[in-house]
Amino acid sequence: MPKKRSGGGLSPTQQAAKFLGVSVLAGAVLAGIALPAVGALGLAAKGSVESFDELPATMKTPPLSQRTTILDADGGQIATVYSRDRTVVPLKDISPYLQKAIVAIEDSRFYQHGAVDLKGVLRALNKNAQTGGVSEGASTLTQQYVKNVFIEEAGDDPTKVAQATQQTIGRKIRELKYAIQVEEELGKKKILENYLNITFFGQQAYGVEAAAQRYFSKSAKDLSLEQAALLAGIVQSPSRYDPVNDEAEATKRRNTVLQRMAAVGDISRAQAADAMKAPLGLKVSKPKNGCITAVKGAGFFCDYVREVFLTDPVFGKTKEQRAKIWNQGGLTIRTTMDPQSQNAAQRSIKDHVYKSDEVATAASIVQPGTGKILAMGQSRPYGFKKNETQINLSVDQSMGGGMGYQPGSTFKPIVAAAALEDGMPANKMYSSPYQMAYPSPVSVCDGKRWVNDPNNPAKLQNENSSEVGPYDMREATAKSVNTYYVQMISDIGICPVTTMAKKMGVQRADGDKMPQVPSIALGTQEMSPLTMANAYATFASRGMHCTPIAIESVSRRVGDKTTSLEVPKSTCSRAMSENTADTINTLLKGVVEDGTGKKAGLGSRPSAGKTGTTDERYAAWFVGYTPNMAGAVWVGDPAHKRKMVGITIGGRSYGKVFGGEVPGPIWGDMMSGALEGKPVENFNTVHIPDSKPRDRGDGDGDGGRDDGDNGGDDGFIGGLVGGNNGGGGDEPTPSFSIPEGFIRGQSNGGGNGNGGRFG
Repeated sequence: MPKKRSGGGLSPTQQAAKFLGVSVLAGAVLAGIALPAVGALGLAAKGSVESFDELPATMKTPPLSQRTTILDADGGQIATVYSRDRTVVPLKDISPYLQKAIVAIEDSRFYQHGAVDLKGVLRALNKNAQTGGVSEGASTLTQQYVKNVFIEEAGDDPTKVAQATQQTIGRKIRELKYAIQVEEELGKKKILENYLNITFFGQQAYGVEAAAQRYFSKSAKDLSLEQAALLAGIVQSPSRYDPVNDEAEATKRRNTVLQRMAAVGDISRAQAADAMKAPLGLKVSKPKNGCITAVKGAGFFCDYVREVFLTDPVFGKTKEQRAKIWNQGGLTIRTTMDPQSQNAAQRSIKDHVYKSDEVATAASIVQPGTGKILAMGQSRPYGFKKNETQINLSVDQSMGGGMGYQPGSTFKPIVAAAALEDGMPANKMYSSPYQMAYPSPVSVCDGKRWVNDPNNPAKLQNENSSEVGPYDMREATAKSVNTYYVQMISDIGICPVTTMAKKMGVQRADGDKMPQVPSIALGTQEMSPLTMANAYATFASRGMHCTPIAIESVSRRVGDKTTSLEVPKSTCSRAMSENTADTINTLLKGVVEDGTGKKAGLGSRPSAGKTGTTDERYAAWFVGYTPNMAGAVWVGDPAHKRKMVGITIGGRSYGKVFGGEVPGPIWGDMMSGALEGKPVENFNTVHIPDSKPRDRGDGDGDGGRDDGDNGGDDGFIGGLVGGNNGGGGDEPTPSFSIPEGFIRGQSNGGGNGNGGRFG
C-alpha cells in the first residue's frame, strides 16, 4: 500500500489519485453522473480541490443488513425476518462465471485501472460530445460500490436515500475520494466481493446469494454461465430487466452480457452462442420474510420476540438504537419456544375452535421457576386475510396484544393467597349469604377507605338462592362463592390483594393500574392469557415468581465476525411463602379429575386448575398447572360483543359456554401433548383441617355459594374446576351483573362504581 513520504506529503500514487479525482473531476463528474458538459465545466472545477480536501479521510462502512433467523429451543427454524433479504458470502462461494460477468458488463477494465478509469472517462466524454447528449457514463465498480455504501447507510429513510443517490457534483466528489481510499485499503478482489454482496438485484434480493436463491433456488456458487449472465445484467436496471415480469427484455439483456464476456475473452464465442440459445430456466422462490411465514403456528410468538427486541433496553438504550440493530439483521435468535408444547397447543386449538368461528381462543404455556414461554398460539392465524389478525390475543397491549379479557374466578386464588399471607387460616369460614351489599368500609392502599353508597349500595349475589353458607375456604374456592370472597377481601383489605397480584406479575392488559375496589375479588380486571399462565406458574413453583422470557440467546454476524449479544434475563423473586403456595396447591390439586372440570383432566398426572366464566359469558377461561408447566386458555370475542350463548364453536353447538366445557378440554389436550414423555412430578401439599360444622344461618357469617344449580361448574365469573356438582348439574347460568360503572368507574368527587366512594 502506498505510504506518505517522511516529510508528510502525499506519495506519488496518492498525488496521482488526487490529480485524477480533482483535476479531471469536471469531465469525470459530468460523464459519470450523466450531466451535459456544455456550460458547466468551469463551475464544476471551481472549488473542487477545497471540497475534496474537506471530506473526512475515512469512509464509514455500515454493516450490511442481512436476514435474521428465529429458532425454537431445539434449534429448529421458526421464521426469517429482514429489512433487506441478504446473506453475505465470501468470493470463493460466488460462481466464477458471475464474477467475470459482472466485471465484463459493468467495468471491463476493473483490474487495469485505479479508482477512476481515465480512459473510460475520456471515452464517455467523447461519445457524449458526438451524440450531443448523455449516452454513456464512466463510473467504475469501485465507485458503484461506494455509492451503494451510501445507500446502505441511508437505510429506509427516504430523505437520506435521495441524498445518497442525487445527481450532483458534490456527491460525485465524495464518491471519488472514497473510491481512492477503498482501492488502496481493500484491493480488487475484496472490492468485487463487497460489491456483489451489497448490490440490489430486484425482487427484494440484495446481494448475489439472495438473488441466486430468488431467481434459481440455488446458491450463488452453483450458478451456470447463462444464469450468471442474467443476474449480472439485472444490476443496471432491476425493474427494466426483471426476468419475472419481462422475460423478453431480460433475455436480451442476458445475451448482451454474454456477448460482452466473449468480447473481453472471458468465454469463447461458441460458449456465448450456446448460452444465448438456452431458456432463462427460472425457478423462482417467493420472498419468505416476516412472522407471517412462521412454522408451527408460531407467528404470534415470533411477533412477541420482535416486540421484546424492540422494547427491552438490554438491546439498546433507545428505541432508535434497537430498531437499527433489528433492521440491520444478521441475528440468530434462539428462543424458549418448545416445539412439542407449541405443536400440542396449536393442535388442540385447531381441534376445538375454528378460525371462522364467531369467537376465538388463545393459549400460553409457561415453565414454572424459569419464566420461559414454551408455547403461544391462537385460533385466528397471523395474517391479513379474512378470519386472520395481527393482534396477539395472548399478550398485553404494549407487546402487540389487545385490551385483555376479564379472568373471572381464575383471579380468586390470588385473593386467597393474599389472605393466607395475611395470616388467615385455610379453614376460615364466612357466612356467605346468597345476596348482600358490598361490605363497607374497605381499606385501600393509600390509607383511605372504599365506602359503599348508603343511599344506593352496590350489591352482589350468588348464582342461586339455594346457595347459602357457611363455607370455609376449601368449599368456597371449589364452588367459587362470590359472597365468600367479597367478605374475605373486606376482611383483609384491597391493598394486600393488589400487592400480591403485582408480586405475581399480574397487571391489566392495557397497562392501567388496577382500581382499588372490592369487585376485584371477582376477576373484573382485564388480563391476558400469558399473564394468567405466568401467575399460576408462581403457585406451581411454590411461591417463586419469575418474569416471562422468550429469548435464550442472540448472536450477531457483522462481516466475517460473529458476536453474542446480552439478552433479557428472567427475574425471580418470592411472591409468597412456600406454605401459602402449598396451601393453594392443596386447594386446587387434583380437582380436575373429580369435579366439573374433569374434561380438563390429565389422568394420573397431578394437576390443578381453575375455571372462569365472566358476566354475560363474554369470556370463559381455564388456567391450570402441573409442577413443571402452567397454561392458560381463554375463549371469547376479542371485541367483547358476542355473548357465548346459543353459539357454535369448533362445529359443536352450545346453549351456554362455561370455563369447564370449552376452555377446559382445550387446556387438557394441550397440556397432555406438551407433557407427553416429561417426568411426572407431585405437588407439595399441606393438611387443611376440616371446619367445625355449623347450622346454616346462625348469624356467624357462614353460608352461601354461587355456582348455580347447587354448586355446579362456575356461576358468575366462573368456579373452581373441582367444585362438586351439588346435585344441580355442571352447567350453571351466570345471572349476576355488577352494577354499571362499578368495576372500573370512579365517580366525580372520588366515588368508585355504583355508589362506591373513598373516604
